[in-house]
Amino acid sequence: MSTYRDFTAPIGSRRAPVLRTVGPRERRSHLTAPRVPTVGIDIGGTKVMAGVVDADGNILERLRTETPDKSKSPKVVEDTIVELVLDLSDRHDVHAVGIGAAGWVDADRNRVLFAPHLSWRNEPLRDRLAGRLAVPVLVDNDANSAAWAEWRFGAGRGEDHLVMITLGTGIGGAILEDGQVKRGKYGVAGEFGHMQVVPGGHRCPCGNRGCWEQYSSGNALVREARELAAADSPVAYGIIEHVKGNIGDITGPMITELAREGDAMCIELLQDIGQWLGVGIANLAAALDPSCFVIGGGVSAADDLLIGPARDAFKRHLTGRGYRPEARITRAQLGPEAGMVGAADLARLVARRFRRANRRRVERYERYARFAEARRSSSQGSA
Repeated sequence: MSTYRDFTAPIGSRRAPVLRTVGPRERRSHLTAPRVPTVGIDIGGTKVMAGVVDADGNILERLRTETPDKSKSPKVVEDTIVELVLDLSDRHDVHAVGIGAAGWVDADRNRVLFAPHLSWRNEPLRDRLAGRLAVPVLVDNDANSAAWAEWRFGAGRGEDHLVMITLGTGIGGAILEDGQVKRGKYGVAGEFGHMQVVPGGHRCPCGNRGCWEQYSSGNALVREARELAAADSPVAYGIIEHVKGNIGDITGPMITELAREGDAMCIELLQDIGQWLGVGIANLAAALDPSCFVIGGGVSAADDLLIGPARDAFKRHLTGRGYRPEARITRAQLGPEAGMVGAADLARLVARRFRRANRRRVERYERYARFAEARRSSSQGSA
């Protein structure tokens, strides 16, 4: 809220200047963002996905490539992003680029402070990419981007207080209240996957032990299946036969597929992952009290094989159960594209800078053309 002095009183009047109140400037929002195509980039531990997204969340074109090996320099990943954006720009009028990065992004949404599954450490990703691309760039955490997409276009529509949990290589998270992503003072809110749930438990790539994502994520699912197979457990014979003894070929989607076909061990593993998921959700409900939990990421493809046990564990561990409203737990609707769609939609808020620059460039060209035409006309008239 601000004020200004009203000096409109007639000259000579004894009335003192009046302080009038000016309403606060309206926050930029998706409601006022330009309806132009933008590119969303979702960078995970295993893949980089890029897509052109319109203002209604529709994907006009998508590209996907493997994430360069994390032992390489950060520039390798940045080169991959630039190549994807330039490729899409050949066929689409791109006005901004949004990056959903699997890591901690600072409050200014410029630097990736830390990425457990990539080699970024205090990396000025926005500035580096903006220097190479001719459009504005926005960087945010990938789970924040996915939560935004689900709130705008998916399972979270109409919710005022939403928590997103993404189950992929690890666990990501995001908090969205009243149409705003809550990033925290330093930009790293929502890193639920690195809450310690088992003191002294499994080592996590973040450096700690017993993190939640070591018990309820794609990595946890595959680790447990491979350990049982390596021990030649009788319950693992089905999956051992499926991979022809090549234990390293066991993947999360394979476990989900075999569970759907009735493999008892795979069903039990998903139940274990789901129960740990429910325990973590109950803890988050005690701290945040949202109305809805949206479960996304690749592991959520298991659907009720995972979310059913999670709901049961949530009800068993919820503080004050039976005497308080319970948040609903639902699967995300946008699938693996949520982070990409959300990043593109968030980038639409900065696309107006590109449009203004283009408009000024066109206006300068038109003024020059009029000036040149006037010069030619003047020259012809004098001749």
